[in-house]
Amino acid sequence: MTWTLPPERSKNGRPLALPLMPMARAIIESVPQLVTRDQLFGQRSHGFTRWVQDKCALDERLAGQVQSWHLHDLRRSVATRMADLGIMPHVIEEILNHRSGHKRGVAGTYNRSPYEREVRAALTLWEDHIRALVAGDERKILNFQ
Repeated sequence: MTWTLPPERSKNGRPLALPLMPMARAIIESVPQLVTRDQLFGQRSHGFTRWVQDKCALDERLAGQVQSWHLHDLRRSVATRMADLGIMPHVIEEILNHRSGHKRGVAGTYNRSPYEREVRAALTLWEDHIRALVAGDERKILNFQ
């Protein structure tokens, strides 16, 4: 199963397709599907759009447990922890749909790889990390890079 973000929904106008790992698939499969729309999350026909309102509601629920965070902090935290796990920066950027040094200029002209195997391996490692955090277990997958 693949999660696909069409270009009109991405910040940089580029499509993104990522493999869904078992934990993500289980979450998606647990959400009831509505016959009247194709999206699993959100209230409109074009997906989830209530980021500001729901972030404010979450801030209220946290009641000072987490101080001064922003929506982009999740992407930053994921990118940082993936790097801490040994995932290479160009693979992290591929997962985040970023284009920088390895895909800009001459490098991007000649290297068109989507790094599919590396992205799948990185997401498998990330899923194992999250599973271990949630379950309080040891990680099962070791990164030997």
